[in-house]
Amino acid sequence: MKFTELLTPESIRQGMILSSKKRVFELIAHIVDEKLQLENGEQCCFECLFSREKLGNSGLGGGVAMPKGRLPAEAQPIAVFIQLDSPIDYEAADHREVDLIFAVLIPENMCAAYVQYLPKLAENLTDKSLCKQLRAAKSADEILQIFFHYDQTDANEAVPTEQSSEQDVTESQRNFT
Repeated sequence: MKFTELLTPESIRQGMILSSKKRVFELIAHIVDEKLQLENGEQCCFECLFSREKLGNSGLGGGVAMPKGRLPAEAQPIAVFIQLDSPIDYEAADHREVDLIFAVLIPENMCAAYVQYLPKLAENLTDKSLCKQLRAAKSADEILQIFFHYDQTDANEAVPTEQSSEQDVTESQRNFT
């Protein structure tokens, strides 16, 4: 799966000044609600991010986090990318503050199809060269171009399928709860 399959220019924020993980989740929820306009979307998104975070920290290490959550079935898959002006304490396993956040929100009826792509997205997000470029970016457009270029050079792309096993469904519930 490519970053740009989920990201849009409107879902990227550059140079944000946020003080906590809670504020990050509030911004993500606001962006998702603006884009998808779901009933109680902002509150629903915020709660799903926090509920999922309680199951396990979404910090990937190296100053990068990938929070994820489930949206109502009528929603579309979406990603939100936030580049922070200053890193925040994210309680990451490596104890490093986070300044790059790539949130993935998938409708509950599509989780099984997308869950298999999360490990590759996480691996790509921790690529040191990619992170260096994302940290140096000066605009949302530049960030989108960085992701677009990375997608073009990543040979391991895949597209979600409608086939899923019972194990996929169970795993998706764990990852998007």
